[in-house]
Amino acid sequence: MSSHRTANRQGTTSAGASTATTKLAYLKANELFRDLTPAQLEPFHHTIQMARCCAGHVFYRPGETGEVMFLVKEGSARLYRMSPDGRKLVFAHVPQASIFGEMACIGQAMHDCFAEAVEDSLICTLSRDDVKRLILQYPSFALRLLETVAGRMVEAERQLEALAFKPVLPRLAELLRREARDGLVVGLSHQDLGERLGVYRETVTEALSELKTAGLLEIGRRRLRLLDEARLQEIADKGRMAGWLPRGRQS
Repeated sequence: MSSHRTANRQGTTSAGASTATTKLAYLKANELFRDLTPAQLEPFHHTIQMARCCAGHVFYRPGETGEVMFLVKEGSARLYRMSPDGRKLVFAHVPQASIFGEMACIGQAMHDCFAEAVEDSLICTLSRDDVKRLILQYPSFALRLLETVAGRMVEAERQLEALAFKPVLPRLAELLRREARDGLVVGLSHQDLGERLGVYRETVTEALSELKTAGLLEIGRRRLRLLDEARLQEIADKGRMAGWLPRGRQS
């Protein structure tokens, strides 16, 4: 019996050590923690929570108090706002090894947007107190966090500028070029693209049809093949191309 209890204790210790090692490995994979040593990170693994969630899970909503910072270890998330007429504007895509919810930990106490899992994900959370402790103890962490926040602000300003001054077609061309991997954009529906651009799905469908008619892409189910990335980039940069203009802008 005694040996059985000993074995159980050893198994529990081994599992706990494995979990701690996994958490620390996840932290080191994140840009924020790359300058910290395992010894510096070790005190935080006890308070870090790790959980899996399904696609569509909402982490927080506007007006809710923020108590933790989220770290995406597997999967991805998106941040968005809703218009009064029900349109969704996705202003940030959060890929693996990135963070979100940081503003509620370092500035405003309440969230001002929605955060939702795009796919089944593995998420770690770091408490507000731990985030503040890391900022105070490690200037390198504070600098990385500042860089992350600044980068997100720059992207939001770029998106705001595009919404104000660019029609849909150049913005769509820019989004497709940015999301393409080896000439393919995979996993984004017309609705997803519309939410990234702040327009209705029907508007995206019409714009994609124009690009297809112009011979710039092939359209499949959640799969777009870019046939002429140089011309798409020209549309993104100028909003027009020699010999072809978006519908409704022919002179």
